[in-house]
Amino acid sequence: MTLEIITADSLAPLRHGFFTRRGGASSGIYEGLNCGFGSSDQRDAVATNRARVAQAMDVAADHLLTVHQVHSADVVTVEDPKAERPKADAMVTNMPGVALGILTADCQPVLFADPVNGVIGAAHAGWGGAFKGVLEATVDAMEAIGAERSKTRAVIGPAISQAAYEVGPEFFDRFMEQDSENGRFFASGAGNRMQFDLPCYGLERLRKAGIEAEWTRYCTYSDPKRFYSYRRSVHEKQPDYGRLIATIRL
Repeated sequence: MTLEIITADSLAPLRHGFFTRRGGASSGIYEGLNCGFGSSDQRDAVATNRARVAQAMDVAADHLLTVHQVHSADVVTVEDPKAERPKADAMVTNMPGVALGILTADCQPVLFADPVNGVIGAAHAGWGGAFKGVLEATVDAMEAIGAERSKTRAVIGPAISQAAYEVGPEFFDRFMEQDSENGRFFASGAGNRMQFDLPCYGLERLRKAGIEAEWTRYCTYSDPKRFYSYRRSVHEKQPDYGRLIATIRL
């Protein structure tokens, strides 16, 4: 099966893509294009999947770069594609020929581009990373290597939607303590539960940072044929889950 790649006009002409799970070598609960070495999937299958992504991005397999994601606001500036990737949740570069990759399974994969100045970025923005400022930190790191905010665009890829993202009162209180206007990202749920709009929260953070941004409007939870979802795997009592990849290159 061929790979399925979701793209955004606003990131053109740079090669990029939010890859769905279709077209991969993994099987069982990971069926499809699982690109996460952090899963319990067969390592050879994951390596094959990542090689297919690298080929689609027209880079060498070892030039498809990812980081050890930890839900932080830490950003790596890639200057040497062979350097070891530390724990972080975003990468930026102005180097041609390398593809920055972010792994997700409900969290927001966010791709950034300033094609005029030749700077790109990629961020893993779950609620924790977004709350801590990973999106703004990515923009700052891009600026440090030559990007301009007025020329930078960001796209949020497939992520869990508000209808599928139930949270408790402690979660709501944390966001309200940060900013009383954050109430706009919550809707009433069952009992004392709330429904959180993660993509809308991400969009607002980006726009406040002066970045033109959009969401692709695909929900990972509600489309199991196309997307992996951590929360769906928990609800279905599965032992693990696959990871989607989003990539961009100069």
